[in-house]
Amino acid sequence: MNIHHIRNATLVVEYAGKTFLVDPFLAEKEVYPPFPNSARQDQKNPLVGLPVSIEDIIDADAVIVTHLHLDHWDDAAKEALPKEIKLFTQNEEDAKEVQKAGFTNVEVLQGDTVFEGIQLIKTKGEHGRGEVLKLAGNVCGVVLKHPDEKTLYIAGDTVWYQAVQEEIDAHNPEVIVVNAGDNQFLEGGSLVMGKEDVYSVHKAAPEAEIVAVHMEAVNHWTLSREELKNFAEEKGMSSNLLVPDDGESYSF
Repeated sequence: MNIHHIRNATLVVEYAGKTFLVDPFLAEKEVYPPFPNSARQDQKNPLVGLPVSIEDIIDADAVIVTHLHLDHWDDAAKEALPKEIKLFTQNEEDAKEVQKAGFTNVEVLQGDTVFEGIQLIKTKGEHGRGEVLKLAGNVCGVVLKHPDEKTLYIAGDTVWYQAVQEEIDAHNPEVIVVNAGDNQFLEGGSLVMGKEDVYSVHKAAPEAEIVAVHMEAVNHWTLSREELKNFAEEKGMSSNLLVPDDGESYSF
């Protein structure tokens, strides 16, 4: 497989001969206002531009949208993507919203979805802890399986909690993508994984390669790439942790 990190949570994943676009956030730099009640209120989103052309990004066989927050599914993506492209959502509610935008080939991820011989398994996630969950709403991740490939677990916008441990135990992924910017509002704590969460993933899957994304792209991030790399050195997991720059690719 090849994982091309675009920006934020946006990935282009080549897997078993097919190309998946995950969580397309395709706006040009500084098009949207900052997320409120959080850091960097003087900086518009996205904080950085795209590293490659939109035409290259959307050249995919299917799209996976883990949830409909702006930084995972934006107006630029709705405009750029062909309306007939295969598109997977986490639930019927999201599917209806995507269909309202004109997309005609929408399917809800299940525990046993199959696309072109590739298993797509919806996984659980919690977009924060405690009261903030009511604001954050439902999210999912996805596991990709194929006999010719390593098992890939894209955890999505989730913090570390028991269900992530259960997904790792159930699927034994050899490659795990985590959203690790420790994004936060001024109150309510982490919305996605911070460095201790990433360390918990490593302890749960010590042989897996972990790819940390969703970093330094929207105004409410609190964990930098440099800080995560330094933490990984301290914890002895740097050989298992990849922290890509925007536009960087890895093959497994």
